[in-house]
Amino acid sequence: MAAISLGTFMLLVDVTIVTVALPDMAEDFGTTLADLEWVVDIYALALAALLLGVGSSADRFGRKRVYLGGLIVFTAASLVCAVAPNEGVLIAARAVQGLGAAGMFGTTIALLGMHYSGRERGVAFAVWGATNAIAAAAGPVVGGLLTEYLDWRWIFFVNLPVCLIAVMMTVRVVREERSPDARRADVLGTLTFTVASGALTFALIHAHSDGWGAPLTLGMFAVAVVALALFIVVESRHEHPILDLSLFRRPSFTGIMLSGLILQGAAFAYLLFESLWMQTVLGYGPVKAGLYILPMCGAAFVVSTLAGKFGPFPLRTSMGAGLALIALGSGLQAMLDAGSSADTIVAGLVVSGLGVGLVTPSLGAAALASVPPERGGMAGGAVNTFRQLGFALGIAVFGVIFQSRIESVLKDNGHVSEPHETAVALSGGQAQSIISGSSAGERAGVEHLVREAFASGLNLMLWMAAALGAVAAILVFWTVRLPMGGAEQRAPQAGGSAPARETRADATT
Repeated sequence: MAAISLGTFMLLVDVTIVTVALPDMAEDFGTTLADLEWVVDIYALALAALLLGVGSSADRFGRKRVYLGGLIVFTAASLVCAVAPNEGVLIAARAVQGLGAAGMFGTTIALLGMHYSGRERGVAFAVWGATNAIAAAAGPVVGGLLTEYLDWRWIFFVNLPVCLIAVMMTVRVVREERSPDARRADVLGTLTFTVASGALTFALIHAHSDGWGAPLTLGMFAVAVVALALFIVVESRHEHPILDLSLFRRPSFTGIMLSGLILQGAAFAYLLFESLWMQTVLGYGPVKAGLYILPMCGAAFVVSTLAGKFGPFPLRTSMGAGLALIALGSGLQAMLDAGSSADTIVAGLVVSGLGVGLVTPSLGAAALASVPPERGGMAGGAVNTFRQLGFALGIAVFGVIFQSRIESVLKDNGHVSEPHETAVALSGGQAQSIISGSSAGERAGVEHLVREAFASGLNLMLWMAAALGAVAAILVFWTVRLPMGGAEQRAPQAGGSAPARETRADATT
């Protein structure tokens, strides 16, 4: 339990730990928003792209071996991130980190399922779920402490001792297991899905630096469309696809996957931009910025714990209500102006956290309940994939909205000679440089304009997040039809290929 939880904790902490360190990275590298987005996005993309295929690989080569290999790759990539001389090396190392994280995250459920049974299995998954929540809460705070009192590079150095302990424990105490009927790996499916998601994210990020009509932007959109079409063709013809497309004929499954995609974007993608606002405009340190994000994660942890104690509740109700709270929380935050402090967003973050605590545990349970038992592992991997992909795409889309709105405010002001270049610099974390670079007589006016532009950009982005959350809530109530507690009685399967008789026994238990 400790070996698996340590690895899970580190890979999930690294999703959010970089959020409060981005301004310091921008200062060190003199980077832009597009580069900052890739530091976060490339990790989530690599994790999402490989999760679907990891289960079958683990069944074939051994679940312990894949988990251990992922842990070692993650540790080595963390070291490279920590010593990266420029943003290019850092982004590449973050991609490799995501590859390692996929190997770990894609096998944790299978490893827990094979080491625990009966009542102990329920306890094991409860501990694992709590580890997920604690990692989300710890990321911004730990990242803030390390960045402010040491250096942003320590957010990666700190991975090394924890991961090395996890490696040693895994070697000693985790047993190996392979599936006797392991399926042939769907290499083409994994490749086309990776290209489609990566090209789409690249096009969205590139659009707000070079424009929607730029040849590279249009070219990457075209690559994404072609790769997605190939993915559909490959999956419809492969004997053992990484994602059985026929599952989307089930309204419940389709609604759950789309909800997972929207959830991460609506609930978490805007945090990157709020962190930039707090640190580069309001002048907060990384620790203070991290502490403002903490109430959201704390509320999610408390609600998920209470739901586990007093549940089960109807899955559709938990998911729909949670997404509605996320929409409400985002809307409550969209009340900013040039004079606002971070206190303005706290109530909305808490309400969003309550929603996250309701919907996150229910989403995984609903995914398992929406498919036949032998597809349980595939459904679990798919919902995690859609969630990570939603986070990556959410950051890219919100980046376009955020920077475009800042540029619009600067243009309306009429006194900014290069609004596009200034908007790129502001959204890239260089607000204080622009303010301090103005003359003494103009400094107060420039600071007010910067605060106004940021507030307007955040408001538009938060209203978009609120709209997405509301759409997802309606989608859940419209499409999802599942019995209360149906998924809680079904144990997650190892990569989706466990014997059917074992699945039926677990469901009976």
